[in-house]
Amino acid sequence: MSKNYYVYIMASGRNGTLYIGVTNDIGRRAFEHHQGLVDGFTKKYGVKHLAWYEAHEDIHEAIRRETLMKKWKQR
Repeated sequence: MSKNYYVYIMASGRNGTLYIGVTNDIGRRAFEHHQGLVDGFTKKYGVKHLAWYEAHEDIHEAIRRETLMKKWKQR
C-alpha cells in the first residue's frame, strides 16, 4: 500500500485569504486549521476552510506542486 501526500488549499472565506500546504494526513491537517490549532499565518488570518486538495504518491512531487502553486500570480 502506497502512502499519499496531499497538496491543499485552505481559505478564510469566499474571495478571502488562501494558504497552500503539503501534508500526509489531509483530514487531520484540515481539522487542525479549522479548530485554530496551528499557530502562525492560518490562525492569524482565520484560514479555516479546506477549499481543494490533490493526492500524490511521492513527497517530492507534492512539494514541487506546492512550490509551483505558491508562484501563482495573485490579484
